[in-house]
Amino acid sequence: MDAMPALPPIPAASFASDNAAGVAPQVMDALVAANTGPALAYGDDRWTAEAVDQLRDLFGSPVEVVWCWGGTGANVVGLATLLQGWQSVIATDTAHIVVDEAGAPVRFSGSTITTVPHVDGKLTIDAVAPFLDWRGSEHHVQPRVLSISQVTEMGTRYTTDELGELGAFARAHDLLLHVDGARIANAVAAAGGDIRSMIVDTGVDVLTFGLTKNGAMYGEAVVFLRPELAAHAAHVRKQAGQLPSKARFVAAQASALLADGLWLANARHANEMAVLLATLVADIPGVEVPVAPEANAVFARIPWDRFAELRAWSFFWEWDPADSLVRWMTSFTTTEDDVRTFAAGVRAILEAEPVEPVEPAGAA
Repeated sequence: MDAMPALPPIPAASFASDNAAGVAPQVMDALVAANTGPALAYGDDRWTAEAVDQLRDLFGSPVEVVWCWGGTGANVVGLATLLQGWQSVIATDTAHIVVDEAGAPVRFSGSTITTVPHVDGKLTIDAVAPFLDWRGSEHHVQPRVLSISQVTEMGTRYTTDELGELGAFARAHDLLLHVDGARIANAVAAAGGDIRSMIVDTGVDVLTFGLTKNGAMYGEAVVFLRPELAAHAAHVRKQAGQLPSKARFVAAQASALLADGLWLANARHANEMAVLLATLVADIPGVEVPVAPEANAVFARIPWDRFAELRAWSFFWEWDPADSLVRWMTSFTTTEDDVRTFAAGVRAILEAEPVEPVEPAGAA
C-alpha cells in the first residue's frame, strides 16, 4: 500500500450516534415561542393540551400521553405502570432496556426482565412461548409484558406483519406489548409513513414515542394506546423523577415535530443518508456492509487492526469487536457532504499503510 493520502477534514456531523445531533430549528423556535409569560406547571398548560391532541389525531384514537424527560425514564414509566413485582418483561438479550439502561426498569418496576436470544435483533414468538408454562406457578415470575425496540438495536425493523403476529400472540395469552420507540420515526418513515397500521392496528399497548433523536432538545412521550392502562401512570412518573415541572417546553417540542410532518421528514432524511453511506463504503477494500440499512444505522465490518486509526480521525462506536463490527449512525442533521467526507476518510485510512505505534524513549 502507498503512504496515506491527505485525509479530508473531519466531517461536521458525528457518525457516533443520532443523539449527537443538535436541535431542529423549528423545535428551537417553538421553545422560544413557549418562553413567553407564565404557564401553570406540570402539564396544566395550553402547549401540553395541544400536543396531546396532536398525538391523538396522529394515532386516530383517544390515547393517554405521559411526558417524560428522556428515553430511559420513559421506558421506566411505561413498564412500571404495567407491572406488579411478581410479573416479568420478556425482551431480547440485545434490548436497550437490558444492556443500556443500567437496570433502571428492574429497579423502578420491581419486576424481572427475562431475556431470550434475538433473531436479527428481534423478539420471536418461538422464544417467548416456553415461558407461558411458568404461568400459575408460585415459583416463577409471571410473564406479563413483551418489550421490543422499533428500530431494534441491530438496526432492523419489525414489519407490520411481524408486529401484528406479536400483538395477536400477546392478546391471546393475556400479555401486553410494549414498544421502545426511541427511533420510531425512522421506522415509520422507512415503512411508508403510516404509524396507525404499524402501531395501532397491530395491537401495541404502550409506546415510548421518541423525540430527542429526531430533533428535540430533550423529552419523550409515553403513549398508552389502551387508555385504561394509564390509570397509575402519573404516580409512577412522579416517583420515577420524570415529571417535568415546566412541561410546556417538552410539549412545545413535540408539537413542532408533529406539525406538517416534520418528524417524518427528519427521519426520512436520516434514513436516506444511511443508505448513501452504506453505498459509498461498500466498495472500500476491507469494508463489508453485511446488511443494507433498514433505518438510520449502518453496520460495517472493518479490518480491526485499523479501528483505532479510524476512530481517532472521526469518533464512532465499536459494536461487536469479536465480529469486527462497528456502527455508523446518521441523523436529521447529516448532510450529503458529511457522508462523502466520512466515506473518503475511511477509504484514505484503509488504503494506506498502517500507522506504526511509536515506542517511548528508553523502552526495552
